Amino acid sequence: MKTLTASLISVLLSTTALAAPPWGDADPKAGYQKHQEKCAACHIRLYGGDGSKMYTREGRLLSTQLDVLQRVAACNSQVHSGWFPDEEAEVAAYLNQQFYNFTD
Repeated sequence: MKTLTASLISVLLSTTALAAPPWGDADPKAGYQKHQEKCAACHIRLYGGDGSKMYTREGRLLSTQLDVLQRVAACNSQVHSGWFPDEEAEVAAYLNQQFYNFTD
């Protein structure tokens, strides 16, 4: 019985770890601030309005949580935001919470 319980706990823990987003427990509120400081002006210049069309337009290329994190990292590199990976994670967490709502 102990072996079965330990095995079940192990499976449950590994399943939970697999379901965790690639940005872990990053703070979306901190990501919002960073987004406003470094991303919004460029997106407004490209798409007009408040820049959110960048995320809501037809044919957007992102379809997973990992895509969001990778895109944030690429933008960080392109515009030299100077963010560390944990800061990129905060922005990705914000974008997913606000616009994408990807669960995988």
